[in-house]
Amino acid sequence: MNIIRANLEHTDLIAPLFDSYRQFYKAAPDLEASREFIHQRLTNNESIIFLALDDDKAIGFVQLYPLFASVYLKPLWLLNDIYVYEAARGQGAGEALMKEAEDFASNSNSRGLFLRTATDNFPAQRLYERCGWVRDEKFYRYDKILK
Repeated sequence: MNIIRANLEHTDLIAPLFDSYRQFYKAAPDLEASREFIHQRLTNNESIIFLALDDDKAIGFVQLYPLFASVYLKPLWLLNDIYVYEAARGQGAGEALMKEAEDFASNSNSRGLFLRTATDNFPAQRLYERCGWVRDEKFYRYDKILK
């Protein structure tokens, strides 16, 4: 398995993974919209995507969005999306993607990374905890959905 930083040339490899990720969270399938979304993020340098490849076949990805930790005067990364095809799970791709994200954040002199996950996504929670992540028990999350 190989982890690479994706660029525009990888859009068509990422799009089916991203669409499957969206479907996991009950979004309707839309491969073309998924492709366009990824294309725009990469074109506009709005996210960093790492891709897990197994014999040149894309099996997983992680997507990071840049933010800032105002109190610490440092960059901060939101690990917004991580997904590994079900058939490829249990082979270390998730851990490798998490490690690549952590290395990238560390090398960019950031304060760190954060993520959120569904309360019932126990496999993901186990992965995060295996990778040394700690659940936040100090802050509440608030959302305001506009559309």
